[in-house]
Amino acid sequence: MWGTVLAHPSAILLVVQLIGVLVYPFMEETGPGAVLFEIFGAVVLALAIWSVRASAGPTWIAVTLAVVASGLSIVDALNPSPALDVASAVCHALFYFWAAGSLMVYMLSDRTVTTDELFAVGATFTLVAWGFAYVFEFVQTVQPGCFTAAINPAGQRTWMELLFLSFTNLSSTGLSDVVPITGQARSVVMFEQLSGLGYVALFVSRLVGLTVAWQMTAAVRAENRSGNS
Repeated sequence: MWGTVLAHPSAILLVVQLIGVLVYPFMEETGPGAVLFEIFGAVVLALAIWSVRASAGPTWIAVTLAVVASGLSIVDALNPSPALDVASAVCHALFYFWAAGSLMVYMLSDRTVTTDELFAVGATFTLVAWGFAYVFEFVQTVQPGCFTAAINPAGQRTWMELLFLSFTNLSSTGLSDVVPITGQARSVVMFEQLSGLGYVALFVSRLVGLTVAWQMTAAVRAENRSGNS
């Protein structure tokens, strides 16, 4: 049983990230919640490294980014500082984008679709969503007030609000609960919207291409069998 589970690291990463979506709202407060948030974040980083370890890219880059990002987050949680927040957000964003890119290479490296690659499609989506959420955090730190919302419109947006904004933009849902109100913030949001459309188009075209190739191969085999008979 455990062998089957461990054979699908992308599935484990996807499930843990979705669990994070459910538990993050309970960990946004200071104190124990903030500590649990950082611990959970470190677990996600470790699982992401595990998922991309077999990709073509060098694993040490992911490990370095993860260690630096996790360390900066812990230090920032103990001694909050805008500079630490910016550095942590940048390192986290770079890590998640690198991990997402590595999973995409892993999925596109052959002409077959395995079970783990199917889970990797979802895991890559969530990795990109996490990456852009940290980009939003970076923009908000260097430009306070660049995002507004119906609740506490003048305040800084929480991590969950930024992650929610990232998911709605990447999926092209666009619920407008959190809104970018400066040019810089809107530029980043537009990049994510384009990334979401491109991601869907890429993998839909891949599935269509693989289906057509499989049908052509099956037709050739059927013709060969009929010719031999």
